[in-house]
Amino acid sequence: MSEKKTSGWLATIKDLRVLLVIVLVIIALAAIFVPMGDRGDSMTNLQFGLDLDGGSWIQLEFQAEVVTIGAGADVNDVAAKMGEALDCTVVPIDQYHLEVQTKATEEELRAAVTAAGATFISYENGVGTTTAETVKRILESKVNSLGTNDVKVNTLTNPNGVAQYVRVEMAGVDMQTAQEIVGKQGLFEIRIVTTGNETAHVLYGDSVASVQNPTQNPAGSNNWGVGFNLNNDGAKALQQACIQYGATTNPQAHNLNMYLDGVEVYSAPLSNDLAIQIATHTVNSLYAGTGSGEEGHQQAQELEIHLRAGALPVQVEIAGSGSTSAALGEYFKIVCLIAGIAALAAVAVMVYLRYRVAEIVLPMIATNMAEIIILLGIAVFIQQLDIAAIAALIAVLGTGIDQLVIITDEVVHEGKVPSPTLYLKRLTRALAIIMTSAATVIIAMFPLIVMDLSTLKGFAIISILGILIGVLITRPAYGKIVMDIMAK
Repeated sequence: MSEKKTSGWLATIKDLRVLLVIVLVIIALAAIFVPMGDRGDSMTNLQFGLDLDGGSWIQLEFQAEVVTIGAGADVNDVAAKMGEALDCTVVPIDQYHLEVQTKATEEELRAAVTAAGATFISYENGVGTTTAETVKRILESKVNSLGTNDVKVNTLTNPNGVAQYVRVEMAGVDMQTAQEIVGKQGLFEIRIVTTGNETAHVLYGDSVASVQNPTQNPAGSNNWGVGFNLNNDGAKALQQACIQYGATTNPQAHNLNMYLDGVEVYSAPLSNDLAIQIATHTVNSLYAGTGSGEEGHQQAQELEIHLRAGALPVQVEIAGSGSTSAALGEYFKIVCLIAGIAALAAVAVMVYLRYRVAEIVLPMIATNMAEIIILLGIAVFIQQLDIAAIAALIAVLGTGIDQLVIITDEVVHEGKVPSPTLYLKRLTRALAIIMTSAATVIIAMFPLIVMDLSTLKGFAIISILGILIGVLITRPAYGKIVMDIMAK
């Protein structure tokens, strides 16, 4: 009898559905506990958000406006005229929208649009997608270059594509340090090669008046670079250095080197055309080519950040901030762990009270725990665990048991499993109910991901992953397990 029982369990474990769950649990445990990279004093590879690890967050508001104009006007011409009228940079977003990179009132914007020969429709505080992504890259570059770990930078974008805020979260960093990091600018310098490896100073970053986004030159060529403008003093200093050291007559021997905080970030000679121009007059508008293809594009994005020396393309103001001490973060971890254990225990008690059969309760709890372990294994690589994500884990635990109860009630009738044909029909019906419910939740959660609501994004991601793991992996395995148990 014992031999038959052992044989039955082996047959269940060897089933592909059950075997898949076991293999994934082993892989997930390895991902969680096997040391990978620098994890400090932590016993696991799980990444915790600032509310569990301690840290600070700062929410910055863009001091810029997005203006909507009527059809019929040349948007580039309108942008140029508005820039002169408002004494700021105005960037066309598309045919009907312009980004004014300064704070302005409706009256000022309306007057500037009208003077530019266009029709003023409306305006909204914020920046376009391109500028928002530039700000995000610059902030990520600044905090990463300082060795700050566990950083999240999210732009909070409206459904119409206008970003009003950018939120920076830094785990393990106090508020004063966080503000210093976000506000810090590097020292940008251009030097010219004189003889051999010797270089001479030309200008500092305060001579760079403006920096454009990476562009292809010529358009459509896939050759990337960054355009930037020098103020008059900078253009004069560049001309004098190029003439003094011979870059206008032999540009190939006298590269212009760019440095950020003493580290070389770019080096290239003057083009022949530019050398001829600088020999006769100052040149304010320059273009630094970085190469072709995706690599050239990536280098252009990096060079743009270096040229800005950490300065953002638009002014920002702190709209909100907060911090959590490391001690409080540890307390929250303990509370979340207790909450998870209590939820699991409560679920086990309720399931036992319903079925009064340990052979059903134990596989249910084991299936639920396997689902959570697999989910945490995935989270190691894609998601920090904050309080919202922990709440999603507990919600997944609860909804998971709900779905297992649906399967059990559907396939078990009066404590017995029906014939294999009828069993498969009932299991299919139960899974159909579960998949419909899962699809509804995924649809409801999806907007929380695409709308960049960073506080709730982790909740949505964990919820959706938990649902998918359950529907595709653990529910079919549980169906096989409960059939074998009740058939004995």
